[in-house]
Amino acid sequence: MGTPPDSREAHVAEVLDRLYGEYPDTDISLRFSTKLELLVAVVLSAQCTDERVNDVCEDLFETYRSPEEYASATEEELADAIYGITFHNNKAGYLQGIGEILVEEHDGEVPDTMSALTDLPGVGRKTANVVLQHAHDVTEGIVVDTHVRRIARRLGITEAGRPESIERDLMGVVPEADWRMFTHLFISHGRATCTARSPDCDDCVLADVCASERGDSAVDLASGEAW
Repeated sequence: MGTPPDSREAHVAEVLDRLYGEYPDTDISLRFSTKLELLVAVVLSAQCTDERVNDVCEDLFETYRSPEEYASATEEELADAIYGITFHNNKAGYLQGIGEILVEEHDGEVPDTMSALTDLPGVGRKTANVVLQHAHDVTEGIVVDTHVRRIARRLGITEAGRPESIERDLMGVVPEADWRMFTHLFISHGRATCTARSPDCDDCVLADVCASERGDSAVDLASGEAW
């Protein structure tokens, strides 16, 4: 089931060509002006909309401008500052811990390696990839968020379920020069057309190359899950 391995590169090339044409100006939607602000925003964005994160961070970034300020704040203060963000109590603890580690181990700077970033509280590979790409201009992998996971599986590019496995599959067929934009293109398409519950297949630029739409994918179009 799905796209044969020997034709996936061509399949991905066609998908990318169409999405570049459909979303020529796509980019990260989180608002930030420093590396620290980006790190904080991406941590807060887990299971939360970028729109909500941007709204909350507008005041947060006025109050907390340095790792020292996050480190010295109480979790209760930070939880109040990010109220409205999903799991705000847990994420408040992450922000305090991030501040402490940045001060104690990185001279107050946001690190530029995958290993150092993923050692921070609340930072997994997805978050680290975003920070590397947009704070340090380093692209080591492909950011696999919910849109990327859903659409890549629907298109038959991968049948993997875990983000780490999906990323490995994608890195094997997506040209390295497109790794960064791949995520933004899929996010834009996931928001505009290939939504989780009601994909607009009739008005989809990828409909004729979509494995799920053709019925030859092991992934259910309605849910994005394997049969």
